[in-house]
Amino acid sequence: MNDGEPRFRSYVAIDWSGAKGRRHKGIAVAEARHGSGAPRIIRPDHVWSRTELLDWLFKQAEREPTLFGFDFSFAPPFVERGAYLPGEANVPTNARAFWHYVDHHSDDEDLGAASFLEAVHRPHFYFGIADGVKADFVHFRQCDAALNAQGGRKTASAYDAIGAAQVAKASFSGMRLLHRLDGQVAIWPMDPLPTPGSKNASAVVEIYTRIYLRRAGMSGAKLRTAADVDRALMGLGSDPASLLVDPTDHQSDALVTAAGMRALAQDPASFAPPGLTARIARTEGWTFGVL
Repeated sequence: MNDGEPRFRSYVAIDWSGAKGRRHKGIAVAEARHGSGAPRIIRPDHVWSRTELLDWLFKQAEREPTLFGFDFSFAPPFVERGAYLPGEANVPTNARAFWHYVDHHSDDEDLGAASFLEAVHRPHFYFGIADGVKADFVHFRQCDAALNAQGGRKTASAYDAIGAAQVAKASFSGMRLLHRLDGQVAIWPMDPLPTPGSKNASAVVEIYTRIYLRRAGMSGAKLRTAADVDRALMGLGSDPASLLVDPTDHQSDALVTAAGMRALAQDPASFAPPGLTARIARTEGWTFGVL
């Protein structure tokens, strides 16, 4: 990488979905090119499947150095209790092996993982009041705790599987995706960033849209209009998208996050947050943007 040459040419944010089924209206993909140009939605009228998106990612990763961001937890909490699923036998103790474990014990179509939550390890997930006190299920990773200490307000736990704000289904489905990416595309921070100029210099990171909304000077609430999206983009140093119609929630999240990833990635310190240790990288991972 020459002086002034960017590590990545493209920044892609994926608003992910863990919903059951084969195609998912909740998936949106946005790309911001290196520079300050407005991000764009990839295939805005398309309803993606997760496996189709995986195939697209592989092709894009080989085409040019790309930083991909997914909005799900790359692993459940581990450090707090010393296990992903306390009390269970034969459960791996590092993220990479746990991805394989989730994939092996899930039989849902299109990389879904509902069966893992609903049947294989049901007692560890909160689905409603019949399970008891919700607080007993709410555990966080170290990066989540760091974000909350900064006022980031990340309240959803990987073990919470009920309601619109739950992240369990998306996260465990995402772990099946990571299992397929493992060894093919660098997954930060479980893997180091690839060497610039290498055959595949792309990487995958975990994202959280609220981080970029706050960095843009917004309240952190969902953006509902094209005008709101443009204000957020300009707050991140990006040209406005000037959309002709208001985006969906998923599209607005993807657009702002792509621009936010691009802005953040220009600072090498973003990939070396002070709270990230080798043990945390190996077991829990880290959300890109929690500094």
